[in-house]
Amino acid sequence: MTFSICVRERYTDDEGEEHTRFGVAVTTRLAGVGTLCPFASENGAVATQSVVNVELGRKGIDYLDDGLAVEDALEALLNADDEAPQRQLHGVDADGEFAFSGEDCKPWYGDVVGENYTVAGNLLTGESVIEAVAATYESTAPSIDPAADAEGPLASRLIDALAAGHAEGGDKREELPVQSAALLVRSTEEKPNDPYYNDLRVDAAETPIEDLRETFEQAQRGYEMAMERYSEGEEGETNE
Repeated sequence: MTFSICVRERYTDDEGEEHTRFGVAVTTRLAGVGTLCPFASENGAVATQSVVNVELGRKGIDYLDDGLAVEDALEALLNADDEAPQRQLHGVDADGEFAFSGEDCKPWYGDVVGENYTVAGNLLTGESVIEAVAATYESTAPSIDPAADAEGPLASRLIDALAAGHAEGGDKREELPVQSAALLVRSTEEKPNDPYYNDLRVDAAETPIEDLRETFEQAQRGYEMAMERYSEGEEGETNE
C-alpha cells in the first residue's frame, strides 16, 4: 500500500528533560489507510503495507512495548508469516531501525533505512519517491543533539515528507482517484493534553495530502486556542 515513513526523534522539553517521540505517516490510492497501516506508542513506530497484515503492526507495537528491539520484534513476526514475501514491514524503536520488503511485492517497491528513520513503498512510479520522502524528512529533522530544535511539529514535517513523495509520482495507480493519508505521533513525555494534531486521518479524498495538511493546520489552531484559554485559568476540561 504505497509509501510510508517511520521516525524517531530525541528532544528536550521545557523543563530540560530529555524525551523521545515516534511518528509514522502513510498515503495510498485506496480509502482508509489509517485503519490498516500506521502504529505507534511511546516505545516506537511501525508501518505494515503491500499485502497488509494488520496484526503485524499491532503485534509489532506490542512487542516493542514489551521491551523487544524493533529488529527482533519484526523479524519474529515475519518468520511466523507464510505470506512474508508479499509484505512490507518497517519501523523504529528507541535505539534502532528495521525495514523489510518481500520479493513478491508489486514494483516498483523498496525501502530506505536512515539515521532515526525508515521509508518503504510499493506500486510506486520509481525509487525517487522514497528518496524524496527520506530527503525531505532529513532536511527538517533535529540533529543528534536532543536540545536542537526541529523545524516545526513532527506531524507537520511528516506531511511534508508525504507531499515530497507524491510530487515525485507517488502511487502509480492513477486510475484510482479515491485516496487516503494518515499520521500518528507518540512521545515518552507525559502531557495533560496531547496535541490534537498528533493523530490525524483523511479516509477518502482525491487530494488526501493537501486535506491532511488542512486538517493539521485546523487542529493545531484549535489546540493552541484551547491551551491559551485554559492557561488563563478558566475552569473546565479540554476534553469533550
